[in-house]
Amino acid sequence: MGLDGGAFRMGSEDALAYPQDGEGPVRSVEVEPFAISATTVTVAEFAVFVLATGHVTDAERCGDSLVFAGKLAPQAAERLPRVAEAPWWCQVPGATWFAPEGPGSSVRGREDHPVTHVSQRDAVAYVDWLGARLPTEQEWEFAARGRLDQQPYPWGAMRDPDGVRRMNIFPGTFPDEPGGPVGTVPVRSFEPNGYGLFNVTGNVWEWTASRWSGESDEPVMRGGSYMCHESYCRRYRTSARSSATADTSLGHAGFRVALSR
Repeated sequence: MGLDGGAFRMGSEDALAYPQDGEGPVRSVEVEPFAISATTVTVAEFAVFVLATGHVTDAERCGDSLVFAGKLAPQAAERLPRVAEAPWWCQVPGATWFAPEGPGSSVRGREDHPVTHVSQRDAVAYVDWLGARLPTEQEWEFAARGRLDQQPYPWGAMRDPDGVRRMNIFPGTFPDEPGGPVGTVPVRSFEPNGYGLFNVTGNVWEWTASRWSGESDEPVMRGGSYMCHESYCRRYRTSARSSATADTSLGHAGFRVALSR
């Protein structure tokens, strides 16, 4: 989607925001014209890249990746190493973009879902191959807001207007009571925002080209994922932020493509 850019109010200081994440203060930011993909990169699109280039992802090089315990058989989840500060993550040997839950799993039937288990370095390799780039954090938020000013969601002020679910987030109490299916959905699920972008909140976190500030220079991720829920976090909003090291791969992180105009 080609966007003309312009000034917008970035960040949030409302009651939903996390000040410790650097969401505030609200500030005026000018964005140059740019283009951004309507969807995150799909499994099928990433497969074309791998076939053309022979790219080996960081998850494949490392030999494992992080998978939400709720996506695994209980017996498997019980015996796998966990992340101490986030015990719902299992360190799964053999989990990759083409085997998202580890050996024996497959992306068959999920070709139109966002590719996951890709690090920021993998995302950069993909966009470089296209002659494109990752969006900056400022561009991402400008696009995600879809012309709306200081609204927490791409469609407005209410998370579920008229009781209608508008994004793919955790359907129950996180992490042990999902109350429904948990995982990615096709990239064109739900209605697009005012700029025609799909799933800018929920589904998967999206890598950007920008770095965290202060004590960390980790790449910033935006948008929240299918694991976000108010019982644990509210980072499924247009101003919400997270980060991870550039070589980290996760079962709930992907990316979309940007291009200067």
